[in-house]
Amino acid sequence: MLALFLREIRLGVRAGSGAMTGVLFFLAVVAVMPFGVGPDLNLLARIGPAILWIGALLASLLGLDRLFQADRDDGSLDLLLMAEDRHMVALTVFTKCLAHWAIAVLPLVVVTPLLGIFMNVPPLGIAAATLTLFVGTPAITFIGAVGAALTVALPRGGLLVSVIILPLTIPVLIFGVAASRAAVAEPDPFLPPFLILAALTLFFSVIGPVAAALALRGAAD
Repeated sequence: MLALFLREIRLGVRAGSGAMTGVLFFLAVVAVMPFGVGPDLNLLARIGPAILWIGALLASLLGLDRLFQADRDDGSLDLLLMAEDRHMVALTVFTKCLAHWAIAVLPLVVVTPLLGIFMNVPPLGIAAATLTLFVGTPAITFIGAVGAALTVALPRGGLLVSVIILPLTIPVLIFGVAASRAAVAEPDPFLPPFLILAALTLFFSVIGPVAAALALRGAAD
């Protein structure tokens, strides 16, 4: 699994602009919000964590359709599905999801503090938004693996992947925003929604790869 993870990281780095595209899209979403809601700094501070989460969620969807596409094109996906141990397929999907998150989604978490300053979010709110994105965005990737597996045989499945998985990511968005806002909005508690967010990530880290493996086998039959 470590060798596969390092291989996926190297391939992702060679592919180039995927991470930068996500960061620029994240920046674009956050940058247009002040023009839409007005220059009220207090309003921007209140809705800032939600805007950061929505921007990161939408940016995380970019590139998910290519999660298994390269393996299908070079035939390695067929070799993977021929493995007798079905658990190995799920472990491989899990590893590929972690590598995709590290390459394409982790940079979004890194730039969140800078964009939080742009939205006039207090320092505590920026820290909470960054922490919740770090904990919650892996769940989006694991959910996205299911959509990518369902559309792997389609030539242009990018939009379809987003349509399929976006409703499933709503609980992650709800508790991520709730935890981020609770850090600066007393007396709302931070810990309960944060723990639920972490539980969702753990849940989808198990369910997502298993469901994606089954979808890949179904697409290959």
